[in-house]
This record gives sequence, C-alpha cells and structure tokens, in this order.
Amino acid sequence: MSLNVLRFSALVFTLSLWTLSALAEPAGRRAGHVFIISLDGGKPAVIHQSAMPTLMAKAGEGAGTWEAQTVFPSITLVSHTSMLTGVGPEKHHVNWNDWIPSKGLIASPTVFALAEKQGANTALFAAKEKFNHLNSPGTIDGFAVLEDPAPRVARVVGAYIVEKKPNLCFIHFADPDSAGHKYGWGSKEQIQAFADSDAGIAIIVEAIAAAGIAEESVVIVSADHGGHEKTHGSKSPEDMIIPWIVWGKGVKNGFTITAPVTTYDTAATALWLLNVPIPADWDGKPVVSAFEGVDEGK
Repeated sequence: MSLNVLRFSALVFTLSLWTLSALAEPAGRRAGHVFIISLDGGKPAVIHQSAMPTLMAKAGEGAGTWEAQTVFPSITLVSHTSMLTGVGPEKHHVNWNDWIPSKGLIASPTVFALAEKQGANTALFAAKEKFNHLNSPGTIDGFAVLEDPAPRVARVVGAYIVEKKPNLCFIHFADPDSAGHKYGWGSKEQIQAFADSDAGIAIIVEAIAAAGIAEESVVIVSADHGGHEKTHGSKSPEDMIIPWIVWGKGVKNGFTITAPVTTYDTAATALWLLNVPIPADWDGKPVVSAFEGVDEGK
C-alpha cells in the first residue's frame, strides 16, 4: 500500500472519530452552553430605576419574570447554594453566610458536579470568598474568586469563555449588594452599581459572540435576594422577590413567564438544557414555559 493511501486512510479514520465525538458530545442537548449570571442583591424595583440597557434589551428579546422568589433566609450563600444545587435550605443544610473553612464543602451535589459527570466543561467565577464552599474537587474545571468590580470580573471571565467555551458557566457580580449594605437599597450608589453590572453583562455577551457559540448558548440572569434599607434576609417581598431573565437558543421572544419561579429552578433549567438528568429529590423544576416547542408537562 502506498504512503499516500496510508495517509488518506489515517485521515478518514481521524475524521470519522472526530465526527462521532462531535455527534456524541452534544447529543440531546437543547443548548451547548449555559451561562448563569447572578446580580447579588438584585432587587427588581431598583434594577428598573437603573441604567441597564443590555439587560433590558436582552429581556425584551427573551423571556422572564420580575417576580421570581428566592429562599428563606434570603442571604447570599444560602440562596446561591439553592440556585446551584436545585434544593431548598432544608435539604442542602447551609445556614451560614461566610467563608468558614471548618464547615467544609457543601454536601449536596451541585449543578456543576452533575454536569461534569455527563462530560460537560464547567466554570464558576464569584466575587465573594464564601463561594469556596461550592468548589468540590473534580466538579468544576475553572474556578476563581475575583473580588473586583463587575467590569473587571467580566473581562477575566470573557477571556476564559473565548478560550475554553464552557458548557456551564456561573458568573457572580457582587457590586449591587456591596453598595446596598454601605449606602442602602435604591441609593444612587447602588443604582450606579447596577449600571456597572450591566457593563459586565455586556462584556459577557460580547465574549460569547467572540467565542463563536452565541447560537448554541442560553443566558440566565437572576439574583440571590433583594434588600431594604441597608440589609436583607427577611421574608419581606423586598428581600424575597428576584428577577429571572433568560435569552438565547430556543427561548421565546418577548415572553412573560407567569408560572411561579424559584431560585432553585435555575439549576434544574441548566441541567434540562444540557440534557443532564435532574435528581428526583430536587425541589427545582426546569422553567420550560420560557422555551419554544416544549410541552409544559415534560
């Protein structure tokens, strides 16, 4: 057999393997890439007072509700743990709100761990040290705590997105919460913090496009809690009501979600989009009404 024939045979074999791999990896996925952006302290009433042109434009293009609910107590680590484990506090047992190494890692399986088992590439970028409790070994490919303003965080994350093209990526902007605690919810400083967060969202949107994955991506923007005066954590609607906005592949255009949405539904929606089995004991359910051509009974 000639050398050229051998080279051709090797090329065909390689292309065949590549084709099988390419077909196998995304099989059944409704989206190849899911991005969850959390606006810490994202009270909808203050968001609507703020200059957030990117978020508002994307909300108009996609689906959402400004009346989603977080869990009680409405505090950062408890709420984000529910957002990323699909269960309420009574199941994930997180009842603290700081980075306390002696508490160890969160025991409930995270959305990252479940997605990793199905071959997904995952990442988590947070602006608070307490997120270390979610960084279980072998469950997140890219992890960083970036205690910086949203645009700086977004530039780091954007570079990662372009290079790694993660299948599941969580991005946390702490600016609104920090401003709320220092100056008050609805203060001019917090309104500016929301504007800065919107600039971060714009950078993430641009990075997804630059990575060439926009047509296969879904972006969810939500929050862990709202706030009042200079605090949060109560059962008051001011603290409990959060936004839940989604756009991208398969999302209905200009659709208002009327079904109840709770923060743990975020994790379930991400797994559903990636065709990862949702644990039977999860409280969260995928927000299927936001997507085209889906039977709400499934």
